[in-house]
Amino acid sequence: MGITGKKAVVLVEDGYQDLEVWYPLLRLREAGAKVVSVGPEKRLYKGKNGYPIEVDAGIAEIKAEETDAVVIPGGWAPDRLRRDKRIVEFVKRVFEQKKVVSSICHGGSLLVSAGILKGKEATSFEAIRDDMTYAGAKWVDQEVVVDGNLVTSRKPDDLPAFCRETIKLLSK
Repeated sequence: MGITGKKAVVLVEDGYQDLEVWYPLLRLREAGAKVVSVGPEKRLYKGKNGYPIEVDAGIAEIKAEETDAVVIPGGWAPDRLRRDKRIVEFVKRVFEQKKVVSSICHGGSLLVSAGILKGKEATSFEAIRDDMTYAGAKWVDQEVVVDGNLVTSRKPDDLPAFCRETIKLLSK
């Protein structure tokens, strides 16, 4: 079973890590998924390096029940995303429905706010290791960690493994 027809949401906010949005977005599309970029509102967002993206939808237009996977990039975006209760609830609901939740780098801070790390093995950028540990995760320093429906990675260098495991989990 491939991922053709599966719906993946890539979350976006100002200050996103450019590669951590665009690499998964394009890789998932290439693999056949319907990928929707989503921000708190439907508008233009700029990455840490200034690369823009006009998102396809605002969070109010997206339903967890109609989503097969959510990708949470790093950069400064997760700190902004976690302040929006609608985004936090969306991630939590996707996770609770046993659908794929993939987080890279500082994206783990949104996982902390969603309260979904307790008892999970996970990784992230080292700077939020303590946050994730205090939220109940068993933090490990690996390029990619898969625990149930959760995929986590540390940094842009890990993107090939991150996307490979996200696609693999989404194809089940």
